Amino acid sequence: MDVEEKSVSSGYAKPPWIFKGSALYQIHLVKAATARAFIPKEFRLVEAFGYTLGGFFLASYDDSPAGVFDELVVIAGIVWNPPTSCAWAARVLVNSDEACHHGRKEVGLPSQVARFSKNITAVPKRKRDRAFGFLDTFGLGTTLSHPQDLMEVKISEVDGADSADICNIQIRSDETKVGNWMGPAIKMALPSFSGNTKYNSNLLKYSCHIHCRVRPVRPAVVSGALEDKTEIFSEQNPTSQESLENERRLSIAVMLSKPIIALQFKCLTMKVEAPVVIYPSK
Repeated sequence: MDVEEKSVSSGYAKPPWIFKGSALYQIHLVKAATARAFIPKEFRLVEAFGYTLGGFFLASYDDSPAGVFDELVVIAGIVWNPPTSCAWAARVLVNSDEACHHGRKEVGLPSQVARFSKNITAVPKRKRDRAFGFLDTFGLGTTLSHPQDLMEVKISEVDGADSADICNIQIRSDETKVGNWMGPAIKMALPSFSGNTKYNSNLLKYSCHIHCRVRPVRPAVVSGALEDKTEIFSEQNPTSQESLENERRLSIAVMLSKPIIALQFKCLTMKVEAPVVIYPSK
């Protein structure tokens, strides 16, 4: 049964919904056992050798139906529902009540209100190793001769007067020999499954159509407050508070998993289509 939320005024009109800004899309190797805790029984996790592909999507929108806001989508893994496979979001954190309400009710996302604290510091110039000159061109080398900025994003989940630290994300602004090169312009679609939440109990499928400039960058460095507490509760019937804490720990475990590639999206325009119901709630 869906849960009623307090009334929130909305700038969201009829779909599709358009978002503009920039983002970092980072793909991780996530343990299948961790990802499986989020996946509904109707879907099968796509895995190999005990791992699936998850990660996160960290976006900053300067134009959207909810205005300016930040978003962190924690992606548990890839799930299979014939004839297609799609990403499954373990948690969505936004610093907008309106975006949170819309994500929960209309898109079936596990959205939570969060606080995004950003701090930018300068990183001293370092000497480049000539062996990595080619990789430096694409922002992937191990040393740089150009100055950088280091942005640290601290994300804390907010529930009324309470808050819980989720993670810190450190992102370097790679300057390369090609200056402000932003990569080629591309168009892509990111299909996703959602739903099975207390706010929207149907299982849904929706698609994000993305038009942006993309280039590979150094993976962001993620640290979490609960690095040593990512176990699953063993009780048969955990309380609602225990379940909430467990979901939070497992989301942090996804964030702390091994990164394999990071893509920077600039001049991002994302069109989100209305979800369609693939499994109605019983």
